[in-house]
Amino acid sequence: MLGATLVAPQRTAAAPTPVLTEHCDVLVCGGGPSGMAAAVNAARLGARTLLVERYGRLGGMGVSGLVGPLMGQVKSPFVQEVLKRIGGRHPAQERLDLEYAALIEEAGGRILLHTWVMEALRDGQRVTGVRAVTKQGLIQIHARVVVDATGDGDVAFLADAPFEQGRPGDGLLQPVTIQYRVAGVDPKRAYLGGSEEAMRKVSLPEGTLEEVIRRAQQKGELPASVGVIRAYQAAHPTERIINATQVNGIDGTKVADLTRAELEGRRQAYQVLEFLRKHAPGYENAYIVAMPAVIGVRETRRFLGVNYLTRQDLIAGRKWTDAVVWSANFVIDIHNPVGAGQAEGFAAKTKPYDIPYGCLVPKELDGLLLTGRCISGSHEAHASYRVQCIVMAIGAAAGAAAAIAVKDNVPPRDVSVVKIQKALNAE
Repeated sequence: MLGATLVAPQRTAAAPTPVLTEHCDVLVCGGGPSGMAAAVNAARLGARTLLVERYGRLGGMGVSGLVGPLMGQVKSPFVQEVLKRIGGRHPAQERLDLEYAALIEEAGGRILLHTWVMEALRDGQRVTGVRAVTKQGLIQIHARVVVDATGDGDVAFLADAPFEQGRPGDGLLQPVTIQYRVAGVDPKRAYLGGSEEAMRKVSLPEGTLEEVIRRAQQKGELPASVGVIRAYQAAHPTERIINATQVNGIDGTKVADLTRAELEGRRQAYQVLEFLRKHAPGYENAYIVAMPAVIGVRETRRFLGVNYLTRQDLIAGRKWTDAVVWSANFVIDIHNPVGAGQAEGFAAKTKPYDIPYGCLVPKELDGLLLTGRCISGSHEAHASYRVQCIVMAIGAAAGAAAAIAVKDNVPPRDVSVVKIQKALNAE
């Protein structure tokens, strides 16, 4: 936490009269894996639940950003249920949004797509709902508990909750990436790998894949920021998901930065494709079959909560008596914000760690729960828990907590953690 940028913005804008008013027990803002999990678990526990999503599809980065596979290990019956339903960690991205929608609707929850949160409603220090922009005008949604699953913590930001952004020292954020899918690959010969270590094991006529990439950077065949080409198995055997483009110096909460990143990232995608077609066996006839609707943003705001997860907690595999996520495990994956590859030279390994309930509870606000990558933790800890399976488990906890808060008529910070654990079938 020391040295990171701490911001507490203030706004006093007045909004026009809304054209529609909604009421619910639990309002979930954001329809990615974390928001889906929150909505399903809140609805299953009997809360009148509404999920709003700014895009036309659920799934978050796994759909709109074509991010795959679903990464991260976690001990969660709900995550295992979802993975079984969608076909594992390599689901068909074209229908993942429909699977998530079915889960919410089967639980009794409601969904509003194309609904963009623009203002947090507050009564003193309590968040009471949101105003959102739609094609028909503004709508106002009142809720007893709001769950912020926007990724960037938009609701918490609009409610003036204090947050950190960037790494200690210089405040730089992880780079952003256009992740896309290529088809026409030879499944028997095409490279699969997701790390620097994997590239060193791939032998090409010109040297290792790592060496060939380095020479391509020097010649201008690849951008200087593209030092690692990760190729993952897609749902179809003749397709690969490519994670290689990298745009540095981007703040994912600024529209000018996002505009530059979207264009530059897509240009890089074609450079990487040409490199693969020229140098990588099995990719000679590859072509881009799917481009994402939006660029993948790894890191923006991290809000300060009752608890705060640190790098040391992850390295030690810390356990918490008030845990609501158990045995989370993924490397501390910090992409270099000023160059290519990893910021620390390698991704440090973690031991299975817990996430306490306090990381989901804002330090100063009531009526609001955090979920997904905007929860309370350091730059380094965030680099591990930000992946899809772990944020899904965080969302399940947030949804259960929100429903219990409604049922017991208490603020989310006063919810019995034992009740949350029981609702999540914790052992």
